[in-house]
Amino acid sequence: MIPAQNPSSGEGAPAHFRLLSALSYCAPLLVNGVALPFFPVWLALHDFNDHEIGMILAVPMVVRVLVAPVVAMYADRMKERADVLLFSGCLSLLTAIALYWTTTFWPVLLVYTLQGATFSFYVPVVESIVISGVRRWGLDYGSMRVWGSVAFIVSTLIGGQLIGRWGGEMVLPVMTFGFVMTIVMALYCPRIGPTRRRGTPVDIPAATGSSLRQAHLLTLLIGVAIQQSSHAVLQAFATLYWHELGFSGTQIALLWSAGVAAEVTVFFLSRRLNRRFDAWTLIRFGAAVSVCRWILFPMHWGFAGFFMLQCLHSFTYAFVHTGVQRRIVASVQETQESSAQGAYFFYNGMFMGLMTIAAGYVYAALGLASYYVMAFVALAGLSLIIVAYYLQPQRSLSGGQTREAA
Repeated sequence: MIPAQNPSSGEGAPAHFRLLSALSYCAPLLVNGVALPFFPVWLALHDFNDHEIGMILAVPMVVRVLVAPVVAMYADRMKERADVLLFSGCLSLLTAIALYWTTTFWPVLLVYTLQGATFSFYVPVVESIVISGVRRWGLDYGSMRVWGSVAFIVSTLIGGQLIGRWGGEMVLPVMTFGFVMTIVMALYCPRIGPTRRRGTPVDIPAATGSSLRQAHLLTLLIGVAIQQSSHAVLQAFATLYWHELGFSGTQIALLWSAGVAAEVTVFFLSRRLNRRFDAWTLIRFGAAVSVCRWILFPMHWGFAGFFMLQCLHSFTYAFVHTGVQRRIVASVQETQESSAQGAYFFYNGMFMGLMTIAAGYVYAALGLASYYVMAFVALAGLSLIIVAYYLQPQRSLSGGQTREAA
């Protein structure tokens, strides 16, 4: 979905860059494919209540958004950004192992928070390496990113089968295996040297960071973060709700996989969508669909109905995410790629963390009506996205030359 910049002359992509980048996406999403839908099941198995589940899921989100941007900026100044991935994978694996000996609230909260902090910068750094490949060698972002989504689906389906057969205690072994794979891929993730300005040598001074303070970009990132935080109730309580409706572990895994499969479809169609729609259209449309999705979600649609609602994830996440990535490419230089990804991750994580804390209380008080609150949150995010569009410098409607791209 992200158009390439002019490829650098006189050099080509390293051998197997596409394959190794795709596998680097797969490793962390193997973990997320189990943790996102099924870690609340493990918590419920150990008799945590709604408030405690919301707190355990939310606090790591808040902590990791404080860690990820700092590490991302440090990665921008390293000779090899991929080196920080090994540090992330090893520490995250240790926290996953520690969860085997923690079954009460405060120890679980502490260990899971440490895991959120150490794992937080893995995906943003991989994202920055891949987008550097897009900038330098004209590679297709979607064809690499899509395999992370495929890994999420496979992980969710296998996790659902295992949990359906042996119960929620299988969550931790599958997560542990995923973290082992993050260490393996940290060793094989592409090494492409430091970030650099387009058309200049590698050994350049650090970027000033001014482009990250553009009003329209900051407003866009905050608006998207608010819109994305409207997924909080879904992520924290959808699995428990579907379980109460009598859906099996396999059916629940299929529901989660449906959303990611729809996301995969977006990546596979990325070139065609890029030719037809600009980034702002994708972002605004996806945010608008979010409002509709949460209004419809409290109704009991049965398995087929929820399956269709989950397919709307292609719009509420994939359209919005890829549109934002295109705007980042159009707005910042490569020297700030990891920093921009860290900022994007920071706003997303901060608002998602706060909203997840709130979700524990809102869901306990309102039940399914809490999805209507999420519809209002998505509407607030959409409003800021529209404001960001009109804050663009030299916007074409005002008679200037726009940088819309992307």
